[in-house]
Amino acid sequence: MSKTAIVVGSGIAGLASAIRLAKRGYIVSVFEANVYPGGKLTEIKLGDYRFDAGPSLFTLPENIEELFELTGFKTSDFFKYKKLDTTCKYFWEDGTQLTGWANEDQLVEEFEDKLSEPGKNIKKALENSNFLYDYLSPIFMHKSLHQKSTWFGNGAMKAYSKLSKFGFNQTMHEANRKQFENEKTVQLFNRYATYNGSNPYETPATLNIIPHLEFGIGAYFPEGGMHQITMSLYKLAMKMNVKFYFNTPVKKIVVYKGKAKGVDTQMGFHKSDIVVSNMDVVGTYQKLLSSEKQPKKLLKQPKSSSAIIFYWGIKKEFKELDLHNIFFSEDYKTEFDHIFNKKSVYHDPTVYLNITSTQNPGDAPEDSMNWFTMVNAPNNTGQSWDDIIGETRKNIISKLSRMLGTDIEPLIEVEDILDPRTIELRTSSSTGALYGNSSNNKYAAFLRHANFSKNIGGLYFCGGSVHPGGGIPLCLLSAKIVDEVMN
Repeated sequence: MSKTAIVVGSGIAGLASAIRLAKRGYIVSVFEANVYPGGKLTEIKLGDYRFDAGPSLFTLPENIEELFELTGFKTSDFFKYKKLDTTCKYFWEDGTQLTGWANEDQLVEEFEDKLSEPGKNIKKALENSNFLYDYLSPIFMHKSLHQKSTWFGNGAMKAYSKLSKFGFNQTMHEANRKQFENEKTVQLFNRYATYNGSNPYETPATLNIIPHLEFGIGAYFPEGGMHQITMSLYKLAMKMNVKFYFNTPVKKIVVYKGKAKGVDTQMGFHKSDIVVSNMDVVGTYQKLLSSEKQPKKLLKQPKSSSAIIFYWGIKKEFKELDLHNIFFSEDYKTEFDHIFNKKSVYHDPTVYLNITSTQNPGDAPEDSMNWFTMVNAPNNTGQSWDDIIGETRKNIISKLSRMLGTDIEPLIEVEDILDPRTIELRTSSSTGALYGNSSNNKYAAFLRHANFSKNIGGLYFCGGSVHPGGGIPLCLLSAKIVDEVMN
């Protein structure tokens, strides 16, 4: 008799898990509360404008290619992408602008020319990021931290001799402040803490591993936009005979004699040999496993930051803008203090603009642009979000109008908004946190939930709320770890 598997949720990790389970020979069913796949990695359309609704940075494409290779399909038949020549453009209030070139020599020259930052400092920082990636990614990204074999493997043995160089005992800001001479350079490299929703003034310097993904390996853009990642994997899953049940939330994971036996939905009980939850781990326990023993310490861990996003159709083309753009706050430390301590949005926030129409012109009408306009925000603890959103919108428009030398308000043709409340509602992300638990202490990596249950047989977990963390690459790797721990 064929083995059966159920995946709860069709986020990017759920899709990857379904594909891997089908490859193993399981008959796979995916139950999704929404009417579409992808979780946060979806799209919205407003009039003649198309927007990627969620994650906007694409790195480590090999994690996607691996799924096609694993199943015997050709990646290019489903999914195409290109490497970017520039990773991001950076803007400061004093008129300073810097282009994050993908080419290291150009990048070093840019820092020297625009910020008078000695090239040797940039090279050393990139070498350190590469070093961290080489030694730590095989353990913290590709393996379960909750199995003894990880800590006795070759990767761990290689890393033990370098422990003092990993930056566990200093913050990202402290490390960057020592490394660079220009405060703008420090701010730029501090920004990478936001890639997993953390505070650079608290998170360990180990997270200086992140710049290597952009500057060392490269940033990419999928043909047709980020939503094509979701659609390509959804199509691959369909090719692997995975069955999807949309608009069908799971009510309960059924456990009998210490083993997951299936799920209850509005359509009744669905039996399976294993269950993989791609739902946020807090919701999984509190809603789907409410009668089971709760890992209270893990569930109470502080959550990452969230975001407020304005999707704006702009009736003007700004030639100085690229796919990724950052408009920095003049007081970065105070901005993060507002997010993590005051649980509010600073009046001078750092603004991120993602504009896919620079790469995919069909995403906006001629001479127009689709602005995915985001600021980092606290997670939802019951704030007066309508007031915060209104004030934040006003502050963003004022900031961008000032820094771009054009009144933005009359250019906004269409608009939609995503905030921590709607993120929580649409994706079941606890408190609307984008990356699950916060990484604002050196033990954070060890405080994420394992990719398997220690108490319930046949129950596994994938996605951004569990190990190894949030973001597209780590979510895909969480599915791979689930696959490996099943052996």
